[in-house]
Amino acid sequence: MSLNEPLVIEREVKPLDFLAAGETASEFKDTLRSLGISAELCRRTSIVTYEAEMNIVIHGGGGSIAMKMEEDKITIVASDEGPGIEDVELAMQEGYSTAPDFIRELGFGAGMGLPNIKKYSDELEIDTKPGKGTTLKAVIYLDSGEA
Repeated sequence: MSLNEPLVIEREVKPLDFLAAGETASEFKDTLRSLGISAELCRRTSIVTYEAEMNIVIHGGGGSIAMKMEEDKITIVASDEGPGIEDVELAMQEGYSTAPDFIRELGFGAGMGLPNIKKYSDELEIDTKPGKGTTLKAVIYLDSGEA
């Protein structure tokens, strides 16, 4: 595949909109498929996007998520204006969650979002400050999904 210019798609994510949650991940996956990207890379990108999208829906008070497709990599950037993450190291532990009970009763908030994003990304950066929101940048290299 050859891209002269990066393909960028950005979508708004609304707070607590569980009906629309996951649509962005599906759209990004479909776009990558149409470009001939391998099923494994589509799957990894979809997982990263879905988990980031759900974090914005549940915790972030809304925000945006973007996919940038370049010749050698896919970058997902998720930003919100939510409360930020108090302790990133703790939030990266499987099963740790700050989701309220009503979110858990809906079947979300199991504490696997950030661990899954880390697992399925080749690079992960989290920029967060309590009270100032969070920006997450996950990179998946095109030559990393074929193994």
